[in-house]
Amino acid sequence: QVQMEESGGGLVQAGGSLRLSCTASGRIFVNYAMGWFRQAPGKEREVVGAISGSGDSTYYRDSVKGRFTISRDNTKAVYLQMNSLKPEDTAVYYCAARLSARYSGTLYLSEYEYNYWGQGTQVTVSS
Repeated sequence: QVQMEESGGGLVQAGGSLRLSCTASGRIFVNYAMGWFRQAPGKEREVVGAISGSGDSTYYRDSVKGRFTISRDNTKAVYLQMNSLKPEDTAVYYCAARLSARYSGTLYLSEYEYNYWGQGTQVTVSS
């Protein structure tokens, strides 16, 4: 059984940094397309960033460009480094994996294109 888990969320002041981690048990997610999404209260879930299975391509939504960075290592982890955090970044953050896109250079930006999800981690940025 595949399980994904996010960690690293918390409360931080505006301008601060957090690093979210996404790990998987039951299956190694190396070279699969991964995405980070977030959902703020009363809003729809939105993509924050994505990385292709090949690792050659990344995507960031405009509001986080230059502040957030997605990376992955050769184990089961994918990371979201968040710098210069703003109150509008407050949300529950989710990682997602698409298991049919191994080694692909394609980026997937829709939540409906992902097969597995973590339970989410809360990020709260105070002003």
